[in-house]
Amino acid sequence: MSKPYLTYEQQIRKLTSDKGLVIDDRIYAERMLVDIGYFSLIGGYKNLFINPMTRKYVGGTTFEDIVDLYRFDEKLRQLTFRYLITVEQKIRQLISDSFCSYYGENQAEYLSPSNYSRDPKKAADLSKLIQLLDYHANRNNEKNYLCYQRRVNGNVPLWVTTKILTFGQLSKFYGLLQHRQQSTISKFYENVTEKNLGQYLRCLTLFRNVCAHNERLFSHNLIQREFPDTKLHQKMNIPQKGNMYIMGKKDYFGLVIAFRYLLRTDEFIQYKRQLKGAIEEYCKKGTRLTKTELLRKMGMPENWEMITRYKL
Repeated sequence: MSKPYLTYEQQIRKLTSDKGLVIDDRIYAERMLVDIGYFSLIGGYKNLFINPMTRKYVGGTTFEDIVDLYRFDEKLRQLTFRYLITVEQKIRQLISDSFCSYYGENQAEYLSPSNYSRDPKKAADLSKLIQLLDYHANRNNEKNYLCYQRRVNGNVPLWVTTKILTFGQLSKFYGLLQHRQQSTISKFYENVTEKNLGQYLRCLTLFRNVCAHNERLFSHNLIQREFPDTKLHQKMNIPQKGNMYIMGKKDYFGLVIAFRYLLRTDEFIQYKRQLKGAIEEYCKKGTRLTKTELLRKMGMPENWEMITRYKL
């Protein structure tokens, strides 16, 4: 049966009477439900406070406990998105620079299928990419910088066209480049092969979408993708199940490791300091969720802060 529509007053009554959630300030609770929404707030963050057998909140759980976790995740999304953008901007620059160093700035070159991978399995994706690039180079009138290049120079170079591409489109662009170009790009990252870089970009695209769509991030796990194995997994003694690492493959810690490889060292240290601060700030609130439980949900080992002690 579909769930019936409930007014804010009915939502609060359901949470207190049916689910056992403690709500002392109903005015505050209603304001949060108006600002965030029941599905995004309660539906998104209740699981850590629910008894799976009774489907009711563990005794003493308050409405503020759920809001505090939501606010932590909100801060985590903002922090993560900021550094995802940093990775995105660099790969955008490296793709256009690498391609143009081989083929020049004429748009006819990046619209030619012959200048990309010849793998027949990638033919459909390549056709879509060229159609997209052709639209931006020749018909997109929504961006002044595209129109200016088209009108004044009669040519839109790749470093202008890539400006409008999304992270996901850039990731696909990289995957469609010739091997020599991928190799040229990956050399700008310490100890990252061209194959692993492609794997990182595909995974980061999915995490970027979580941030952009305001979805729950701290416990997000990839489904069909995974981060590559690295020396850091081994050096940090990440536990394994068989030959598979159980942390840092599909979870937030996998994203942390990716940042360690894809950000400059000074950028990563700044990110790590802010991440540590966000975790400590949340745990100091004295919520029902302990630091150990939070880290476990994030896929983070207890020794995650040691990640900068090891060489890549």
